[in-house]
Amino acid sequence: MSQSPFSASNRVPIQVKPQTPKTLLSQQNTSQNDLSISLLPQEVSRILGRQQRQLSHNESSAFFDNFNLTVGDGMTVSDRSVLGETQHMSSVKEKTDLLFPQFLEVLQGRNNDSEVFDTIQDLIQTCTGVADELQRTQLQLAPTSKGQIKSYMWLEQEIKTWKLLYALYKDRVMIQAEGGDIDCEMPPLGGSEKEVIAQLYACNSTLREYQLIVDWLEACYERSDSQPQVGHITNRAVGWENTLFQLQNRREVAFGTGVEIVKSLDPDAPIRERRPLHALDEEDNMRLSQSIFTEIRQGRIDEAMTLCKYSGQTWRAAILEGWRLHEDPNYETQVNAREKLPIEGNPRRDIWKKCAWLMADSKKFDEYTRAIAGAFCGHLESLKALLNGSWEDLLWAYLKVQIDIRVESEIRACCMKTYHQLTDGYWNSKMSLEQIFEELAVSNDAAVRDYAYSKIGIIQKYLILDNIGELLQNMRRWIEESDNVNASKENISPHLLRFLTHIVLFMRQIGRVDKEETADSIVAAYVESLIERGDAQLVAFYTAALPVKVQILLYSKFLEQVKESSARYAALTEAINAGLDIENITRHTVNTIRQRMPGDVDEAKHGKLQVGEISTFDQQKISALEWLTFLPTQRGDLLWQANAMIRTFLGENKLECVRAVYELVPSDSLSQIINIFGTKDNLPCREECSVKEYLSYKVYLAAIDGFNDWSRLLHNRPKEPQLVTAGANFTERIASEHKEQVYRAELKRWESNLEEQTKLTRDALFNILLFPEKGWLIDPDTLKDPANISEMDWDNRQIQLEKLRSICIPEVVLLLHKVLHSSGDYQGCVKLSEEIATENRQLYKVYTKHKLAELLSKIAESSLELLNKKLDPWGYTTTL
Repeated sequence: MSQSPFSASNRVPIQVKPQTPKTLLSQQNTSQNDLSISLLPQEVSRILGRQQRQLSHNESSAFFDNFNLTVGDGMTVSDRSVLGETQHMSSVKEKTDLLFPQFLEVLQGRNNDSEVFDTIQDLIQTCTGVADELQRTQLQLAPTSKGQIKSYMWLEQEIKTWKLLYALYKDRVMIQAEGGDIDCEMPPLGGSEKEVIAQLYACNSTLREYQLIVDWLEACYERSDSQPQVGHITNRAVGWENTLFQLQNRREVAFGTGVEIVKSLDPDAPIRERRPLHALDEEDNMRLSQSIFTEIRQGRIDEAMTLCKYSGQTWRAAILEGWRLHEDPNYETQVNAREKLPIEGNPRRDIWKKCAWLMADSKKFDEYTRAIAGAFCGHLESLKALLNGSWEDLLWAYLKVQIDIRVESEIRACCMKTYHQLTDGYWNSKMSLEQIFEELAVSNDAAVRDYAYSKIGIIQKYLILDNIGELLQNMRRWIEESDNVNASKENISPHLLRFLTHIVLFMRQIGRVDKEETADSIVAAYVESLIERGDAQLVAFYTAALPVKVQILLYSKFLEQVKESSARYAALTEAINAGLDIENITRHTVNTIRQRMPGDVDEAKHGKLQVGEISTFDQQKISALEWLTFLPTQRGDLLWQANAMIRTFLGENKLECVRAVYELVPSDSLSQIINIFGTKDNLPCREECSVKEYLSYKVYLAAIDGFNDWSRLLHNRPKEPQLVTAGANFTERIASEHKEQVYRAELKRWESNLEEQTKLTRDALFNILLFPEKGWLIDPDTLKDPANISEMDWDNRQIQLEKLRSICIPEVVLLLHKVLHSSGDYQGCVKLSEEIATENRQLYKVYTKHKLAELLSKIAESSLELLNKKLDPWGYTTTL
């Protein structure tokens, strides 16, 4: 072998001496105790690098082991560790939550179906931006736990899946849907290998999808930097230099390895002679093989070849060229061409492939060398032996083999050339995608199985298989299991629901959703998670993607938790912008809250209420009516719901709640209703009945308030002052006379006010008994049928009205009797019986025997007073 200019024998040894304390150096003769040895530069670099790594490891271990070490600010390392982890997790949540409005912004910015793949790209960029920001944050806060390092790995998986979806469905929608596979011409017989395979890729969608998946797996490969790379260890352009140096300088080497090494340095020497290389070269060789395979796993074949040349192993670079398809462009050039074009690829590719298969199948080579050869010759077992701990790596291995088999079959079928036969094991490795995923699901490695059955693994699997129906069924099952309180599985996170929902929206946009009900259930689950966040814009936008009935239920559920008026107005504005049926939604919201029954907690609170105080539960019901006050067109619904609420409160004797409902209804509601329908005669049945019922309650409240004012005035009679005794002096008598004058003035004023209030109260109470159009709480005569009201609801309303008449009218009559009796109008008290007994209004029908007997006893008391005044029982003068 010729002497290389880079031979190790031309390098100057470096003198490295052990470290000795200076005190000892001053006492020792360094020339007599020279313990230096000769080391090559790369060996020194390796030793120093190992020492530096060991020092770094020791410092790191000391840092994490010494939890009680106190840092400069007085905090222990453990405290700082917990604080850093808390800050990091808070930062992760804050930044990842931005994905919700950012995804909405992307969807709102692209409304055209032709931009569907631009939308996916925008979503990928959005997720990538958040992931990059999280990575920068994590670099600032040193990771303190394994969980913290993986705190946003789900986002990385989501980005990968979006890229997979984009690659596959852009081909399926934009190429396959245009009939590209049908219009392809048959591959030309006798053409070059490159032409045949180019035509195959253009025509065969299955092979093209395989290649897209392989490209995706290579692009998403996460390189592990735990091992030092070749460039970190060596800086030479000659291969196996330690072996070369030992072979050339057998007698000059100070220390031998004690192991017989190869006698020659051709690439096949270690296998042919069955002897190893120098130990350091063996280590470097293994590291180089690992780095080459890592580059190949990433699809960086040119970089792998560059790495081989950089390490001085040009034969490896040449081996990596052997798989390329052969094409001689000179056959297609003009006859008069003077320059010969270079030939592309390997004309003996079949021989190279057979040799590569034998290398991958041989146990004499290391696992990385076998896998490198197996990646280019379709040898599955060599790849599986190395890539047995990752679902993605194994899928890449399977698909590389499937592509290789299909390409080789096409070449041998279409090219007019005799090829060397390959072993049966090569052709027996052909599998379908379904078979590949079945093998991954039953892999011996637990990590592969876990990924295969994980949610992200299932999503990627069915996207690859283009089985969207099964994918949506699995998504729905996950949601149902999460909703089941007895389920032992974890709940689905809002971010996973966001991811699933946007997959559904994409599939719906390209027409790949078969069962809309399943898709709707997924979107609805996402909307429910957004309801908990309370963002009206997000909830309204995604609710609009659901059927109308579901829209009403979900957005109504969202409105139920909105309490402030400004927030309610904003929620309705977003609903209108999203195109939701806001009238039916608000109507359903109020109706749901109104019909809600109090729970144990509410009943417990009711027991602590003061007189005249409104409970929180009742206040929520009353406040719900505000949803119907924003749109003037809903004043009819407002009156209908307000009346229904008042009926309930009157039945429960909650007059304060009745007043609160009455105050919440805008004063212009009746005029708004009439303006909507033109005139009062054009009012529909529901609105006409609601107006009269509302006016009935208005009269009732005025009567009750009038009676309360009269009662307070009656019991606030001015107190008569005490008169002075006969022996009082002049000053006391003057003061007493002044008090007497003030009392008489106040009494006169009180009597005047009482008389006026008595008249007002009497008239207000009589307004209930003399209410026009058939009477109080009686619907007017109408030939119209109530629209949008079920017969059961209408009948229940009639029953409630009759019940209220039977409760309120007897009470009003008793109040009226009390006012008249207290004011001395006994004859008016007796005439009440005439109002009750008249057939015009038939008020007697609302009386029970017990209440009628009570009224008659009160009238009998008034008659007795008339008799005491020398009048007859009806108040007329008696003539004897």
